[in-house]
Amino acid sequence: MDRMQKLAEVMKRYAPETGMFPTPISRVSLFRSDYETHPVPSVYEASLCLIAQGAKQVSSGEQSFVYDASRYLIVSMDMPLTGHVITASAQEPYLCCKIDLDLLALADLVIGEGSRRAAASPPVLAVYPSDPDLVDATCRLVGLLDKPESIAVLAPLTEREILYRLLNGPHGPTLRHLAAADSHLNQVSRAIARIRTGFREQLRVREIASAAGMSESALHEHFKAVTRMTPLEYQKQLRLQEARHLMLTEGMSAGQAGFAVGYESPSQFSREYRRLFGAPPRQDVGRLQVGREYFRAV
Repeated sequence: MDRMQKLAEVMKRYAPETGMFPTPISRVSLFRSDYETHPVPSVYEASLCLIAQGAKQVSSGEQSFVYDASRYLIVSMDMPLTGHVITASAQEPYLCCKIDLDLLALADLVIGEGSRRAAASPPVLAVYPSDPDLVDATCRLVGLLDKPESIAVLAPLTEREILYRLLNGPHGPTLRHLAAADSHLNQVSRAIARIRTGFREQLRVREIASAAGMSESALHEHFKAVTRMTPLEYQKQLRLQEARHLMLTEGMSAGQAGFAVGYESPSQFSREYRRLFGAPPRQDVGRLQVGREYFRAV
């Protein structure tokens, strides 16, 4: 049995049905789908996404990527993306392991190995051919679910190995750029963290720029270069995705959900919701509930 088959077998045990499954291992989540899905906008955290079985497509603006057992996805910072499972069945479900990047540990590794030249225009989202060493480390990390008594000691060591593999892989220059405190990528990452923390509040560009250590004009320029949207557009996506989640999981009405995420005008909420998701709130939620299409997957 090869590494991917072993990884798939472990994942099936701890992700027994369609959905997202947190694990006792910090920063590790498992995702499963027994069917193909329609495109769903959601925010992907900075993470490594490694598929053991099936395939998925993600899009950011005009960019589109497909990843599967032969290619892994890496997201350098929290990004609004649209994704859908394109290969899955009850017999061979889509199975994905998501490992959130520990940016403090990443910075520590970068400092420890000394300075290297960073990418001038690093891609924050990319797909790369599978790396046997990276797959092996991920298998050992997920395999610790069968040995819960070893998680506290071995999981941090294996996560650090995974970060090391990423730093020395094709995405290494981007991760080093992210770890540099004075880089534009790091500054945009800080801006994103501030927006996500207070996405229900009125967006104050001056405060966001201050948190990022940038001027307002520089914030707009570099934020759009990295995320392909303005800070306001980014906040709007966060609000609408959270409203959709509240309607689906907590049974809120459109008015309640819109108000809960910061909208004061029901008509504006409905209009912007339809623009993002392709249907008015009630119709969209009904479609997802009937088609079992919604789960926050990677």
